[in-house]
Amino acid sequence: MPHVDLNADLGESFGHYRLPDEALLDLLTSANIACGYHAGDPLVMRRVVTAAAARGVAIGAHPGYPDLQGFGRRELAASPEEIEAFVLYQLGALAGICSAAGTRVRYLKPHGALYHRAAKDPEAADAIARAICAFNPTLPLLGLPGTELPAAAARIGIPSAAEAFVDRGYLPDGTLVPRGRPGAMVEDPVVCADRAARMVLDGVVETVDGSIIPISPDSLCVHGDGPAAERILRQVRKRLMASGVDLAPFTA
Repeated sequence: MPHVDLNADLGESFGHYRLPDEALLDLLTSANIACGYHAGDPLVMRRVVTAAAARGVAIGAHPGYPDLQGFGRRELAASPEEIEAFVLYQLGALAGICSAAGTRVRYLKPHGALYHRAAKDPEAADAIARAICAFNPTLPLLGLPGTELPAAAARIGIPSAAEAFVDRGYLPDGTLVPRGRPGAMVEDPVVCADRAARMVLDGVVETVDGSIIPISPDSLCVHGDGPAAERILRQVRKRLMASGVDLAPFTA
């Protein structure tokens, strides 16, 4: 039976700004939880960790740049040393909250601009991998296949896992269409479900120019801050389960 993980970025509320994390947790197998730098705060982190643990949802750290105003989607001129420290700090914060809730961090996925920089920049990718290795060398690094993220995991000696995005457009080289450009976002739940099924069952994804490229995801991502996130997740789950796909965390 084919199987895949279904993840979303959660815990990205802050103060009075609230996102429907618990409704999304009912549909996920893994949750990438913001660690307070690009979004989230200690109360949000604790609430989402507790809710995820109660549902048996695997918890991943989702560290980003220290950029609340820009939601971590602006590139910062951070050195590799700074990136390593940023990631280690955020991992430690989430791990402490997880420990208090009787659960643990099971993987790490960088957020936003940090994710995209590390996909192309080997020094940034190595900094993230070093932080994971220093914290727990058994934690997988979740990222785009064929980029510097899994390459850094191999160089540093930690596991990695391949991620695909059902609600983002792809370029022919396998990277994502930058936000703000035509085709960057896919917002129709039915289209997202069709893409998810093709990714898992056929091992392909259609890019913005109509070409077909191979893909082999361990985990499928839906962005939790999108206005259609819950509807997309429901449609994706329905389609995958109807196709005989087992939904389960990619982590042990």
